Amino acid sequence: MPKDYSLLGETGAEAVSSGFANPSWYRPDVAPDQIRALMQKDDARAMRDTLLWMGLMVLFAGIGIALWPSWWSAPFWLAYGVLYGSASDSRWHECGHRTAFETGWMNEVVYQIASFMLMRSPVVWRASHVRHHTDTIVVGRDPEIVAMRPPDLFRLGLNVFGLIDVWVLGKRMFLHASGHLHPEEETYVRDKDRAKVFMVARLWLLIYAVVILLAIGMGSILPLMVIGLPRLYGAWHHIMTGVLQHLGLAENVTDHRLNTRTVLMNPVSRFIYLNMNYHVEHHMFTMVPYYRLPELHELVKHDLPAPEPSIVAAFRRLWPVLKRQLSYEDAVFIPTLPEGATPYRAEVERLRPHAV
Repeated sequence: MPKDYSLLGETGAEAVSSGFANPSWYRPDVAPDQIRALMQKDDARAMRDTLLWMGLMVLFAGIGIALWPSWWSAPFWLAYGVLYGSASDSRWHECGHRTAFETGWMNEVVYQIASFMLMRSPVVWRASHVRHHTDTIVVGRDPEIVAMRPPDLFRLGLNVFGLIDVWVLGKRMFLHASGHLHPEEETYVRDKDRAKVFMVARLWLLIYAVVILLAIGMGSILPLMVIGLPRLYGAWHHIMTGVLQHLGLAENVTDHRLNTRTVLMNPVSRFIYLNMNYHVEHHMFTMVPYYRLPELHELVKHDLPAPEPSIVAAFRRLWPVLKRQLSYEDAVFIPTLPEGATPYRAEVERLRPHAV
């Protein structure tokens, strides 16, 4: 019988009773003053990266519009799409944590813009992401598990083009605009925040309606190439990097070294992804800003599994696990710890018979 990943089923109650809900997570033993130093935020650094991101979007969209409808515009739309449909994901993430900027309103402005680009309700998804961090990859508790077991590879393939996400998020937008939450959202969204959810959804639907009417009036999809469609054609990078965060690793554990993956990436992907490739480190010390994660990695790498050396290498390691899970859903990859690292907690022993 397949596992019940729903937040409304018995699996979540079992996770609570077994101690996997909001557990005490393992952290490397590092000096508190070192972590406090790494937690320092820098408005200038975050502003530089944000202006570069937005400036490149304006540049690529401007060239795309100027060359429209020639096929010469295609490379510029593709670049714009990645910045809109993928780089917005990491900006949403960091500003949702309120760690990018020291100045609070700056985080909030970028968070709201990125939420719109991704079609993610800012209130709902902030609450969802808090749960993701407290109950990371705990079945029945974490609302952000990318792929259940056995993995639906066809669904993952469709989502490379944002098709599943946009369909689900579009339906949620209409649901919220009608004054309702999804039953799962009711388990983690505060009652006092509901009015904000509904208001934002109605405003977003109005914006999309204006863009669609403009496209109809112009007899061209050009307005939708700027707002809306890049959520589809530009989603591939954030899907590619997002599935590497946790897929193929352990469920229901209390050690992020078992359920989260760090991958070394090229500078372009790191800019798009805002250093979230240092994902084990991020989960262990959530309040460290993205621009200090490489320093954090150097500080704690002695106690962490070696990072995957590249995106390609990470997928080579992941693919055999996914194939095995198609016929045996408990198959899992257990990363090897370096010599001298603190051993995994005793819970790893129940995973070893299923290791690939």
